[in-house]
Amino acid sequence: STTGEPILLNNIADAEAFVGGAEVAVIGFFQEPESAEASQFRQAAARTPEVPFGLSSSPAVLSHYGVSANTVSLFRRVHNDRRDLDMNNEDVDTEKMIRFVRINELRLVTEYDPVTSIGVMQSSLRFNLLLITDKMSSKHPERMRRFRAAAELFKGKILFILLDSNLKSNEQVVSYFQLKKSQLPALAIFHTPDDEHDVMTVDEISTERVQDFCNRFIQ
Repeated sequence: STTGEPILLNNIADAEAFVGGAEVAVIGFFQEPESAEASQFRQAAARTPEVPFGLSSSPAVLSHYGVSANTVSLFRRVHNDRRDLDMNNEDVDTEKMIRFVRINELRLVTEYDPVTSIGVMQSSLRFNLLLITDKMSSKHPERMRRFRAAAELFKGKILFILLDSNLKSNEQVVSYFQLKKSQLPALAIFHTPDDEHDVMTVDEISTERVQDFCNRFIQ
């Protein structure tokens, strides 16, 4: 839905198709679709139009996903998992729902910023690969296309991250890898348990180069 209005999911087949059709999908499970909680969920959907929102009050759908009423679930393909926000025991409002979505919306390639960084830190994947690059560059769309193609090959193994070198908030990360702006774009791979990492400056991104760099580091 491009209107920011949640799609109504009346049966299990609709819900599964909805989840399967997006990198990140959010479903609000509500017994009463007109409840105050459901109304706040609709507001969150309207303010997060880049993420598909669905809403279900079907007992069969709730049972299928093993949730109680008043639960917001975020499904993400990159880990093949989901995160639940229980609205029954907490004082959850629209703002908290949006924050829950923004923190957990890890994608095939996740853009790094102060909010998504929390989700990146909490990721179960032990390897992170950063593409540190200037998003304003005319070469950016093609670089991203190749980087995404490589991300498909390592789905569930490596978290692929885009780091825009123009953002002031990212300067610390760039300096952590001892890179200067003149050396960008660069790839930086990171093993979270022991902070071991490797950096490669690249004139051009190719899917094969990214693949070789990742495989060498993992081995």
